[in-house]
Order: sequence, then C-alpha cells, then structure tokens
Amino acid sequence: QLDDLKNELVNLRVAKVTGSAASKLSKIKVVRKSIARVLTVINQTQKAELRKFYSGKKYLPLDLRTKKTRAIRKRMTKAEESKVTLRQKKKLTHFPQRKFAVKA
Repeated sequence: QLDDLKNELVNLRVAKVTGSAASKLSKIKVVRKSIARVLTVINQTQKAELRKFYSGKKYLPLDLRTKKTRAIRKRMTKAEESKVTLRQKKKLTHFPQRKFAVKA
C-alpha cells in the first residue's frame, strides 16, 4: 500500500511539472497525508511489538523507557532515600528525640 501511494505521488509530481489539471495538483496533499497515515500505523505496530518483546526483560531500550524529566529519572529510589548510615543509626539510638510536656 505504501509503495502504491509513493508511486502515485511521483506521478502526480511529474504531472505538476508538465502542467496538468488542477484536480491532480490538489490530490498531492491527499496522497501525502495518506502516506503519513500508513507510516504512522506501521510505526505504532512496530513499537507495540517491541514493547511486547521487551516486557519481561531486565533492560528496556532507551526509546521505550518512560520519558518524564531528567531530574525525575535521576532521582533516588525510595529504598535509597530511606537508607541510614551506621553513624546516623548510632546517633539516633543513643540520642533519641526528646519528649517535652507542654503546659496548656
């Protein structure tokens, strides 16, 4: 289907140069848009197949990963954020947060 449309576009462009009817000139846009539609469908199906192929794998190709923002991608995971150093652990156990009784 794509080859047929591309051949038709070539013929229409030749007709444009030779100076033919206006109906053929207006058809160029329609053919270009239909080529774009076909290519869009091809790309979508290709990407869907790739997603299915890599679904269980450990690593994903860069173009299949979620985009988000650079800052979000580089951010620490929840597990990394919650980790506490040995020194900090000792400090927390030996000097816990003091509780104060407040007069009303």
